[in-house]
Amino acid sequence: MFESLSDRLDGAFKLLTGENKLTEINIAQSIKEIRRALVAADVNYKIAKEFTDKVKEQALGQQNVLKSVKPGELMVKIVMDELVQLMGGQAAGINLKGKPTVVLVAGLQGSGKTTFSGKLAHFLKTKKQKNPLLVACDVYRPAAINQISVLGEQIGVSVYKEVDNKNPVEIALKAIDHAKIHNLDVVIVDTAGRLSIDEEMMKEIANIKEAILPEETLFVVDSMTGQDAVNTAKAFNEVIDYDGVVLTKLDGDTRGGAALTVKYTVGKPIKFVSMGEKMDTLDVFHPDRMAQRILGMGDIVSFVEKAQEQFDEVEAKRLEKKIRKNKFDFNDFIGQLNQIRKMGDIKSLIGMIPGMSKAARNLDIDDNAFKKVEAIIQSMTPHERSNPEVINLSRKKRIAAGCGQTIDDVNRFIRQFDQMRKMMHKMSKTPGFGAGMPGMPGAPGSGGGGGRKPSSRMRKKPKRKKRR
Repeated sequence: MFESLSDRLDGAFKLLTGENKLTEINIAQSIKEIRRALVAADVNYKIAKEFTDKVKEQALGQQNVLKSVKPGELMVKIVMDELVQLMGGQAAGINLKGKPTVVLVAGLQGSGKTTFSGKLAHFLKTKKQKNPLLVACDVYRPAAINQISVLGEQIGVSVYKEVDNKNPVEIALKAIDHAKIHNLDVVIVDTAGRLSIDEEMMKEIANIKEAILPEETLFVVDSMTGQDAVNTAKAFNEVIDYDGVVLTKLDGDTRGGAALTVKYTVGKPIKFVSMGEKMDTLDVFHPDRMAQRILGMGDIVSFVEKAQEQFDEVEAKRLEKKIRKNKFDFNDFIGQLNQIRKMGDIKSLIGMIPGMSKAARNLDIDDNAFKKVEAIIQSMTPHERSNPEVINLSRKKRIAAGCGQTIDDVNRFIRQFDQMRKMMHKMSKTPGFGAGMPGMPGAPGSGGGGGRKPSSRMRKKPKRKKRR
């Protein structure tokens, strides 16, 4: 995501390496490269120039301030602040005040509206504890109704559809009545994809909005189309005056122009960003976090939030006790593996860690690699999973045959597991073990001491120097 832009901006900042302070000359050189980077990312030249003019003004105003800060670091800070403002300043929430809340989803053909509708329903169900209803109002694309039905079944959400009715306004109104009767609190209306030049289709989406009066109208944009996406967003806004934008396919070969300039051009905030086809890959758009990613700083806040979503305080305490007693087993291991996997794509997670965004690009991580480990563990008996030490050669041969892998694969995994278990047990004896996990002894606010101080007898006396 935004790799080319990140690399180009990094090159612009490197021009200031070795400089003692910001000067008009080195500022001008850096600004020139920043403008080129933005234009290459498909940002309109007028917007790029206005952006860099602001950065230049800020840099010139601070060239004699904060002398302890390196010029390159100061320029990064200035650019980051301006990027945050360009992309909207702060996160914009979704309006869920209606009873039921009606959300109208619009966009171009192929922009990912139906997939987004499913992701939004999953997001509202799992993170907002809502009971949503998906509405199939795309009466033109043959597979649209079937697609949204499959998505609804996949995430456990009800779908309202009328196969023989070709009037989307009627379908949407009946769906809202259905939601009221069945106590469904959010109605997500998935409409047909359309072209901005198609007057008939544009009139239809306007009629749907006028009839159902949605609390939230979201326009879905394929971020891979760059500046064209921004122009389309502007055309749609003139017709339906939507409330926010959704950027899809951010995991593709996107240059970033849409994300950077849609708020500036249309005046409507980006509310969600979507990556991949999985239903749990929808995130609220945070301009500050996106700016950090673009500048290669990672996104540790999002990383921690994803981890906290999977965190179970009771389970953490149970695991800590087992680790201290060196009783961590294969059941515990596979449980932790599943928690990590629920957080999302491993490569994306590594890229969120500060300083790891560039390294993550070159990592060849296959999420299916976990399946090999799972197959080995699932081939064990319940007794073997709970008692790793009982696994001898004959058991290893049976496990290998059961999972379709070699005895060497099983040996390697068990050896690595044993090394990991020993390391965890050793770490558990150090003061403050578990301090990084909420609720564990030693954690701030948990009341734990993080380990006792050694008694005077246990303390080692300093060795005396021998006299020559």
